[in-house]
Amino acid sequence: MMPPEFSKSPTMEMFETEKDVVQTPSVSKNTRNGQKSWKNLWYYFGEQDLKWFNIFLLFTIHGYVLYVLLVVHKFIGSLLIFHFFYTQFSGFGITGGAHRYYTHKAFKAKIPLRIIMMLGFTSTGQNSIFHWVRDHRVHHKFSDTDADPHNAARGFFFSHCGWLLMKKHPDVIEQGKKVDMTDVLEDPVVQFHEKYFVPLWLIFCHIIPIVTPWYFLNVDLLDCFNYQMVRWVFTVNVTWSVNSAAHLWGNRPYDKSIYPAENRLVSLLGFGEGWHNYHHTFPWDYKAAELSWWLNTTGIYLNFFRAVGWAYDLKTPSKELIERIVRKTGDGSHFRWGQEVLEEEEERVLLKEE
Repeated sequence: MMPPEFSKSPTMEMFETEKDVVQTPSVSKNTRNGQKSWKNLWYYFGEQDLKWFNIFLLFTIHGYVLYVLLVVHKFIGSLLIFHFFYTQFSGFGITGGAHRYYTHKAFKAKIPLRIIMMLGFTSTGQNSIFHWVRDHRVHHKFSDTDADPHNAARGFFFSHCGWLLMKKHPDVIEQGKKVDMTDVLEDPVVQFHEKYFVPLWLIFCHIIPIVTPWYFLNVDLLDCFNYQMVRWVFTVNVTWSVNSAAHLWGNRPYDKSIYPAENRLVSLLGFGEGWHNYHHTFPWDYKAAELSWWLNTTGIYLNFFRAVGWAYDLKTPSKELIERIVRKTGDGSHFRWGQEVLEEEEERVLLKEE
């Protein structure tokens, strides 16, 4: 079954020209000197100093979570249900809030929605909104070059989490200083978040998801802690997979010249963030994908908030613009306008004629 046609809504801003498509700088797949090899760790880490505290912390936490999953292996249904819904809160905070709203300004949001997104993002236990948005804007402007904080051209491990284990490349620091963050810092919700970041981080990332089920669901405190650590590791790894897996594996129906690809698994786990070839072609689209409903949880949530009036002026390209870009720069794998689709239709016609 073909997906539904796009319709113009008064609450959406439609973009019609190819000028609205981001022009990504040409990228060489060999941005680092040396030969890729698991033995040649110098290639993956480069000359930057390693952050030994981050290395110790991340490996310790991941080791503990593996112990919880493989050895403790304790199933508690009420905790699973609680963390499923809390993960929805966290996931929407980072995908709808830090990413689509604050980084790309893909829509406008009223104060209640901005507060929800800010608190949800804080519950993911990552950097502050300012640092996250700054790095992500640099990532889009210099995608998969040395100025990209998580340059996928340096391999899966570096783009997944290795970039957090070492000091930033000088190009990342230089370009990060040039990013205009005025719009973010002028937001009163962000100002509150930055001022009280540490207590908010502790409360929403750790205290609430541990104490709430302990107090209200009468679950052992250690079990609550274990489930919280599993949730945190799951959340950050899904976030990292957008930078790694969705830049390395998948088809490229919108722009075959760039690393970002359409990755269904990342889209499923990452609230719709895995439709990455589309997103890097149209980064200002609130859906971060061509469809707002197919493996796109955040797109569904944003449509809901648009219906209640908390999200408005949602940006999206016209169907005609998408088609022009697909036919001009895509790899032929688009579900509607790709060369592979045309070849299948020709085969069906030939079979009917026979």
